[in-house]
Amino acid sequence: MTNGDDEHRSVPAGPGGQAHLSTITAPSSGAILERALFEMKRVVVGQDEMLERLLVGLLARGHILLEGVPGIAKTLAVRTVAGVVGGTFRRLQFTPDLMPADIVGTRVWRPSTESFDIELGPVFGNLVLADEINRAPAKVQSALLEAMAEGQVSIGGTTFDLPRPFLVLATQNPIETDGVYHLPEAQRDRFLIKVDLGHPNELDEMEILARMGTRPPRASQILSVDDVLALQETTEDVFVHHAVAHYIVRLVMATRSPGAYGVPGIEPMLEYGVSPRGSLSLLAASRALALIRGRDYVLPDDVRDIAGDVLAHRLVLTFDAVADGVPPRWVVDQVLAGVAAPQIASRDDTTEAAS
Repeated sequence: MTNGDDEHRSVPAGPGGQAHLSTITAPSSGAILERALFEMKRVVVGQDEMLERLLVGLLARGHILLEGVPGIAKTLAVRTVAGVVGGTFRRLQFTPDLMPADIVGTRVWRPSTESFDIELGPVFGNLVLADEINRAPAKVQSALLEAMAEGQVSIGGTTFDLPRPFLVLATQNPIETDGVYHLPEAQRDRFLIKVDLGHPNELDEMEILARMGTRPPRASQILSVDDVLALQETTEDVFVHHAVAHYIVRLVMATRSPGAYGVPGIEPMLEYGVSPRGSLSLLAASRALALIRGRDYVLPDDVRDIAGDVLAHRLVLTFDAVADGVPPRWVVDQVLAGVAAPQIASRDDTTEAAS
């Protein structure tokens, strides 16, 4: 790390960052998460980055949006993660005729007792797959939004807490326009990460045929629910140097005032920049990525590697930019190229230099 009095200044952990007896240390968590990733890759071929991002969302307590054409293992990946980390898994197939009660639950009249009982919906699970989320109307998406934002649902005037951990993994198909509803900006902003997926290459396609063509492998459980909760607390304790935190803030501010932060070329393309929730999300995702990589501190490279997945879907482009087909990720790339990263050496580099 850098020298000087500022060396020990960091971003404090959140309210949930108080460690308890079952907290897993950062060195041991790296090995555990590596085993979990290996188990996932036994089943899902050619989507290594997506699997890593799914773990990031789980560790950072954030929801994930997967966007890609049909048949590229989005649903399989979510099922595989559920098998590896344990807990309860629920799948919600979104359709245009879906109702909020189909997700969160409803009151049911019991003639035998002459009273209403609460029937909880399928959203009450640790890992919830919202398949083709953009096929459901706005009132269904708003019901899911409360669950995502507050970790609770309201049925008949009564509030019910969702189980912990709770993670929504939503998928959407970008190539269909019939019978789909555009996700509102407020709901897109609730997703920690949006992962854009493409087709596998030739070698991966051959491996898919060899591995999945006869008896598809099944992932073994590596983690328990308690392990996941402990890893989430460990993630919140990952050290963030004040220079790295300032780098995160400058990246976000560059989407609001591009000219002031050295990227005036993107100013005509942006209607609105990233919200403060985006700064917090980038901080949390960077911590999780550092932990997956076996470190208890965040490097600027962690921020750069995850920034596109965290920030791109939060940008609101101008009408002209949308008409010209400007990808939001290209805008984020311009911000990363224009905003200088701090020069902070890893602890391993510092140790080697001292020896």
